[in-house]
Amino acid sequence: MLYPPGAAGNCFSNMNLKRFEQKNILITGAGSGIGEAMALLLARVPAYLFLMDRNMERLTAVGDKCDGVRKTCISVSGKPDASGYSTRLFHVDFSVSSSIDNVVCGIMQENISFDYMILNAGISQRALTLDTDFEVDRMIMETNYLGPVYLLKKLSGMLKSGRPVHIAVTTSISGLFGFPWRSAYCASKHALFGFFESLELEYDHIKVTFLIPGRINTPISKSALLGDGSTYSKMDGGQAGGMDVDKCARIAVRAIAKGKRRKLIGGKELLMVYLKKYTPRLFYWIAKRVEN
Repeated sequence: MLYPPGAAGNCFSNMNLKRFEQKNILITGAGSGIGEAMALLLARVPAYLFLMDRNMERLTAVGDKCDGVRKTCISVSGKPDASGYSTRLFHVDFSVSSSIDNVVCGIMQENISFDYMILNAGISQRALTLDTDFEVDRMIMETNYLGPVYLLKKLSGMLKSGRPVHIAVTTSISGLFGFPWRSAYCASKHALFGFFESLELEYDHIKVTFLIPGRINTPISKSALLGDGSTYSKMDGGQAGGMDVDKCARIAVRAIAKGKRRKLIGGKELLMVYLKKYTPRLFYWIAKRVEN
């Protein structure tokens, strides 16, 4: 399918999005936050979006927004036209293997191959380590780490075909060090680095970009788990004052387009990464005193 020259106008004139044209792009955790913002940005491009989230109501709303963006940005002879490019929605709970099985079954039946896989689904934590029930640790690890790994294992046939695929993994600066009230979250984000870096080293046709956000203004803290498994249900002050999520998405998508291996995204909190590396004593002193 050919894309009419100039049809998208200024929709992506300031971004290096052309490499996403006519590609199959998977985004997990697309129902809110960074995933939603990236989906809306990539909807400007003539491409096929495959969006996954555990909250179907929110995901449907995002899908509608994407279709609206697409009709505005993709036009033929100056008239809005979706040009056959679509947004597909999939209800997936990454903490439940059977939920992933159901979706993968449909993908395999349709013989869909992804050019880009943006693995963004995740859940955070707000509880002291020893006050956290083990089932909460398990839930966070299954959602943030084992779920994406299981998805890739189920799609191993596609991934081993030799067809180039670019995987972007949303981790966190908390995946680069430990942090109070987030032990399971930190552990799950640490694990992503080990798994996906190994994957890239093993297969020449698989490219991996680690997106490493700090504090981004998203509702992730509202759904963060307390020690007993209930939700935190409020915005952290630091989260509310974080980088605008649309700006984060632009930086993230640009990093993917440029083939970056790692991209730190955020504000002054990124200083903690360098403090841990070069002045660990100061890092530990600050980390014990930083508010949520």
